[in-house]
Amino acid sequence: MTLIKSELIKKLAEKNPHLYERDCERLVTVIFNEITQSLADGKRCEFRGMGAFSVSHRKKRTGRNPRTGESVLVQEKFIPKFKMGKELREKLNNKDETKIEQETDN
Repeated sequence: MTLIKSELIKKLAEKNPHLYERDCERLVTVIFNEITQSLADGKRCEFRGMGAFSVSHRKKRTGRNPRTGESVLVQEKFIPKFKMGKELREKLNNKDETKIEQETDN
């Protein structure tokens, strides 16, 4: 199962009945926009327990077209990266499935 933005907004609204769904949508949008803008500015975004987003630079290089084998110049680019935090890694690798289900239901 994939969690999409609209489902995240609905879950946030369900767990916070004092907030309207439109307010939850604004919150999620602002958070995503701030992360995106920080990465565009070359900054790192760190969320304790979850992980950190950063930007990696790839230099220009000569690549190959897989169909023709022809050499192609690949321009430099910036790639977003995510490094998982310790708590998230432990939660994903925890063998006790019931503990994970209980924590996600709360």
